[in-house]
Amino acid sequence: MVDLEKRRPLGSRNTKWAARCAGALADRGVTPNAISQASMGAALVAGLAFAASGYMPGPLGVSALLILGALCCQLRLLCNLFDGMVAVEAGRSAPDGPLWNEFPDRVSDLLIFAGVGLGSGNLALGLATGAMAVLTAYTRELGSGLGMPPDFSGPMAKPQRMALVTGAAILSVFEPLLATPGTVLTGALWIIAIGAALTSVRRAAHIRAALLKRG
Repeated sequence: MVDLEKRRPLGSRNTKWAARCAGALADRGVTPNAISQASMGAALVAGLAFAASGYMPGPLGVSALLILGALCCQLRLLCNLFDGMVAVEAGRSAPDGPLWNEFPDRVSDLLIFAGVGLGSGNLALGLATGAMAVLTAYTRELGSGLGMPPDFSGPMAKPQRMALVTGAAILSVFEPLLATPGTVLTGALWIIAIGAALTSVRRAAHIRAALLKRG
């Protein structure tokens, strides 16, 4: 059973195109869990594309890989949107749905940021960014486990992380005209890592304040 109070608030969920896509998936028998699992596939392709972009000779090949990575990051977000819609709006939720709703997101963050780190020549930074992304989810779930409403506050929640890495990948297509290859993606990793750390601290502060208020 899906707890509606724990859903991330998304304006796109109320759009007609999203409703049509979710309805089409449900009509074809696609399960929410399969969509959640597909998000990991999209993240894997994104991570591999970003990683390979650092070793691909020729600007056209690099550009193609960066654009592929950016598109797969957005595909990951679409999977995150449609799995919940098919589960709730189409009534296809499963007993193990909560597992597949959360676990793939953590895997996806690590795959994408490790790939960005490898492609930009900063694997350690990529892994650290992935760890900070996972920490934001941990603090949110910690609060929920203590009986608090889920905290989706930023400044670097999942939508912001994916928007930034997507934008950085697109900007990197033009990087040979502006800077040394890998500069934009490295900068994006630093911004995401620091922003995610601040997000975790902010959410932890919300948890502490709520616990103190309880007395």
